[in-house]
Amino acid sequence: MKPEIAIIRIKNLRLRTYIGIKEDEINNKQDVTINAEIHYCAAKARNSDNMQDALNYRTITKKIIALVENNRFSLLEHLTDQVLSIASDHEWVDFASVEIDKPHALRFADSVSMQLCYQKA
Repeated sequence: MKPEIAIIRIKNLRLRTYIGIKEDEINNKQDVTINAEIHYCAAKARNSDNMQDALNYRTITKKIIALVENNRFSLLEHLTDQVLSIASDHEWVDFASVEIDKPHALRFADSVSMQLCYQKA
């Protein structure tokens, strides 16, 4: 890894949304836990100490919160793809990974999760 590559990690962002296809999932919000990793070249930010030269993780997180809390999703795959789209939207992003956990989705498991990745071509 090049030293100028920065990795932003958003850990355990806990939100509530409508997710699923069963009647109780359609009618009741459920908890989801989001983890995202975003890689970008931070050489300019490291040398300037200027916010304009950095990727703003607060802005990214606010967009994720708005998406998740204000929409309905049938599939975990679709929700994960939409969050990944936000995480990888900025032109500086070289790589992004998003994993979303749906706690208690299976009777004998802590959670079910979906992970998707983006890699700049």
